[in-house]
Amino acid sequence: MTDRIPPLALDELRALVADGEIDTVVLAFPDLQGRLQGKRFAADFFLADVLEHGAEGCDYLLAVDVEMNTVEGYASSSWDSGYGDFAMRPDLATLRRVPWDTATVLLMADLHTSGGEPVAPAPRQILRRQLERLAELGLSAHAGTELEFIVFRDTYEEAWDRGYKGLTPVNQYNVDYSILGTGRVEPLLRRIRNEMAAAGLTVESAKGECNPGQHEIAFKYDEALVTCDQHAIYKTGAKEIASQEGYALTFMAKYDEREGNSCHIHLSLRDADDRSVMADGDDPHTMSATMRHFLAGQLAALRDFSLLYAPNINSYKRFQPGSFAPTAVAWGHDNRTCSLRVVGHGPSMRFENRLPGGDVNPYLAVSGLIAAGLHGIEHKLELPEPCTGNAYTADYAHVPTTLREAAELWQDSAIARAAFGDEVVAHYANMARVELAAFDAAVTDWELRRTFERM
Repeated sequence: MTDRIPPLALDELRALVADGEIDTVVLAFPDLQGRLQGKRFAADFFLADVLEHGAEGCDYLLAVDVEMNTVEGYASSSWDSGYGDFAMRPDLATLRRVPWDTATVLLMADLHTSGGEPVAPAPRQILRRQLERLAELGLSAHAGTELEFIVFRDTYEEAWDRGYKGLTPVNQYNVDYSILGTGRVEPLLRRIRNEMAAAGLTVESAKGECNPGQHEIAFKYDEALVTCDQHAIYKTGAKEIASQEGYALTFMAKYDEREGNSCHIHLSLRDADDRSVMADGDDPHTMSATMRHFLAGQLAALRDFSLLYAPNINSYKRFQPGSFAPTAVAWGHDNRTCSLRVVGHGPSMRFENRLPGGDVNPYLAVSGLIAAGLHGIEHKLELPEPCTGNAYTADYAHVPTTLREAAELWQDSAIARAAFGDEVVAHYANMARVELAAFDAAVTDWELRRTFERM
């Protein structure tokens, strides 16, 4: 990719700090949920001390639940091990301005143990390992993520105080592709688009979606790691900008009983000469053998890897027939009823995985796509015939319907253990167990309404 704003050079940062234009450096890494965690440094201190040596962070940050509670079951971090530090090493290739924060730049960090080894369960490291496996075959991955969100005319604090109920969406009806509908909230959408562009992301478009207040801002595809970093930065930045403007927005997979927030992920492969290998060289509309094996691997691992694509209790509420969220382990040419959709031709040929929702950790999901594809290539799996009709009603295997089912498939998966190793499999199986235990102990609004008086 050559059209995105290049990373901020270190010499440029030094000059900006010397001139007083930059006074804060954010060093961040994605946690288990793909949220950015880290520290804000005084810029002078960062350049003098952190740049060369990195910074420390408590290793519990990859071993807590969504509420940041310490929990049992993680081998890498616990009370027994003393909750020590890991090192956050800056990745200068990700240095960028953060326009929504005054005089601030941000860069991503890779996590290492005190002995200097990469932290295996760290999402960024998991993706790096799968990209290394791909590179051994002379291939690289490009990806694009399509995040949907719902915007409310309430602040985050008001939403909290009201238990996230009775909020006012910025649109009262379906505004899918409506120019009028997006115009109702264009000042916010425009600010997000422009400030993401100034942060180095290549903005494509914004459009309305089906659920009241639902919208999508799309960005151009890029190298897989770059896309995942940008996804995490965008998600954080969009929430910050919304908050500054007096709005709240959510990426949760299923806010209500209407359409959920999806995050369709597109992926393609290139060779060492940066040429797409997805289409047949003689026919741009025909898949190459590499793509056929790679796509067959997606089907073979889809159920086993669902935990990577749908990591939360709420994720599985999206998978309803006729909802544009998939239920069938099937693929098709430009068929939105399938989990896997093949689109484009020639250099643009790629596939789309439609399982992930807006709550997905992009590093884990893209790692899953690559690992599944490598399984297909290594075993020369044959691709079945495409679905040409309604996959919701056809006779296909069903995607997992609960986090519990997905966690069991992941825990028992030989494909997952071969691709990621026992340590990573155990770490994310425990993440699922923690969420399931918390949900099983909760008393929900649904239970109260059904049983308070009538049972």
